[in-house]
Amino acid sequence: MEFGWDDTQSKLYDRVLSFARDRLSTAPTPGASIDNLRLCGDFGLLGLCVDRRYGGMGLDALSSARAVEGFGRGASDMGLVFSVCAHLFACVSAIQDFADDRLKQEVLPRLASGEWLGANAITEMDAGSDVFALKTRAVREGDEYVIDGAKSFVTNAPAADLFLVYALTDPAHGYLGVSAFAVPRTSPGIVVGPPFDKIGLRSTPSAELRLEKCRVPVSNIVGERGQGALIFRASMIWERACLFAAYVGMMEEQLEKTILFAKERRQFGKPIGKHQAVAHRIADMKLRLESARLLVYRACWLKDRGTSSALESSLAKLAVSEAAIQSGIDAIWVHGGAGVKTETGIAQGLLDALPSAIFSGTSDIQRDLIARELLL
Repeated sequence: MEFGWDDTQSKLYDRVLSFARDRLSTAPTPGASIDNLRLCGDFGLLGLCVDRRYGGMGLDALSSARAVEGFGRGASDMGLVFSVCAHLFACVSAIQDFADDRLKQEVLPRLASGEWLGANAITEMDAGSDVFALKTRAVREGDEYVIDGAKSFVTNAPAADLFLVYALTDPAHGYLGVSAFAVPRTSPGIVVGPPFDKIGLRSTPSAELRLEKCRVPVSNIVGERGQGALIFRASMIWERACLFAAYVGMMEEQLEKTILFAKERRQFGKPIGKHQAVAHRIADMKLRLESARLLVYRACWLKDRGTSSALESSLAKLAVSEAAIQSGIDAIWVHGGAGVKTETGIAQGLLDALPSAIFSGTSDIQRDLIARELLL
């Protein structure tokens, strides 16, 4: 593995970091800012891994992850970062990798430019970790599929223009009977509930999506009928590696702020960073950051070489999410009273990290997947 970045990757990282710091330095509030999402679209962040012929940057997984890392480091609103990454890696990547040319030409330019925001709709109230225990059905009637069901925790749902909906087309076949559909928001029968109020990633709009005899053309199926499980797993490899690069960037920014505070804050006649208890905690933050970073890079590097990276992406996701939570706790601990004051933003890092151990497969699900890859 080559550990150096080429000139294009380095320049893109610097551009993304500067863009996020200069243009997106807003405090997180409930509901993603449409203006900020449009800025991200204009910059190209909504189409990092989309082929150039559809208006994207055409980046591979490793280059995309490096750009997202800069995004997570520079943006003060992790909810916005999550909205962009969920759009790109859970929705757009699946269409890019599996849809036919007609559907790609119809939707990818709009998704890559920011004209449209995408959302992935697979989770249901009774199908969270058991992701393929779906109840949503899609029944073919002539040239259309009629979809009935309800999805929960659909990231970007209140603002989305296109939903990637997973539904049962052949219930008797279990997870092999799941198919994926590109469903425009304007489709009849689409009902989006009010945004959820969450403790973390507050500016990411998430809501329930109901499909009430929603009719979509047969041509809007993504991939082949029954390929839903394959499509979802492929998109999760993108998400578990590239999206979590944003948390690597967030942890790096968090570490820098914590080091600066430990040098400036004095107790018992010296900077608190000179106290071994504080210094060791910061050293552990650095260890977790670099370990997680390398696992993300390795998962992306393998994916770009066409090598199976399911194990590595699960390792990366597990390491990053657990590290982000613990480092969030450590940052608060080092900052003391300042760490629990909302205006410092230190506690927000922990709150934004907590959901990372749940979405894209919980930490326990990642351990199950890792054990399966180890043939246990």
